[in-house]
Amino acid sequence: ARPALSDPLDAQAKPCYDAHALMRRYELISTLVSHMEQLGWGPYQADHEDANGQFEINWDFDDALVTADRVVLFKYMVRSLAERAGLRATFMPKPFASLTGSGCHAHVSLHEPGTGKNLCQGGAPEMHGLSPLALSFTAGLLAHAPALTALTNPTVNSYKRLGARMTSSGATWSPTAATWAGNNRTALIRVPDEHRMELRLADMSANPYLMAAAIGAAGLDGLRARSVPPPPTDRNMYDASDPVVAAAIKASPPLPSNLAGALEALDASSPLRSGLGDAFVDSYLKLRRAHWAEYMAQLTPWELETYLDA
Repeated sequence: ARPALSDPLDAQAKPCYDAHALMRRYELISTLVSHMEQLGWGPYQADHEDANGQFEINWDFDDALVTADRVVLFKYMVRSLAERAGLRATFMPKPFASLTGSGCHAHVSLHEPGTGKNLCQGGAPEMHGLSPLALSFTAGLLAHAPALTALTNPTVNSYKRLGARMTSSGATWSPTAATWAGNNRTALIRVPDEHRMELRLADMSANPYLMAAAIGAAGLDGLRARSVPPPPTDRNMYDASDPVVAAAIKASPPLPSNLAGALEALDASSPLRSGLGDAFVDSYLKLRRAHWAEYMAQLTPWELETYLDA
């Protein structure tokens, strides 16, 4: 059976920050937030997101490993609390074709060992305040985005979110090209302030440990090479009729359109192989290619409807 929204009243065309829909789920969400507070995670925001039935909760940042542990426990808590309420929570990247998908945006900051000093800030205003160090890390993420996608977007369904058609709300909020910008949610990398970079590539099907490792490997390669990113594209990246946008898309590494393409990019990526290890990459490719082959063996209702009388 196809999934259906649990709240029939959550039907606005543009439901982002819908307070009424949030309050109808107040008991479940407040219980979740209370557990997060007791665990010391520092939750600071809970809101209704851009898709009907979709919610987002933010908590304080920490080291990559600590954060990955918390993502795993967070998903378990959400599912368990939803089941108690007679509901089913999903982190599927794109459960509804017409609605905005569920991403897993990684806010990345670089810090000095020992002191914890933030090393991202102090750059030029035209580079959105990022330091040369942060810019090189950003350049690594952009250059290796196609290969990164195999780890940050590891399922067949992931690519229904990436590069998707416009949703009923008017935007997908997923990246279409490997570009960066200031406080611009249509770019692959958003710089909300000079203290951090937000990589908007991943979705919630990603293994958070592998995602963090892959981000580190790509960014560190940029640091070692002292790479410099292209100028930021502070435009609506969904507007392909804009010649500036079209030029930026043409100049950027193309994002894979499906899992098979992402796996090919990872297979060919010397920097990610070096950072993650050949043994891991080869094993991962074997497993995910088997997943792709299983998907390709399926005969879908769309195919029957479209081709049965061909």
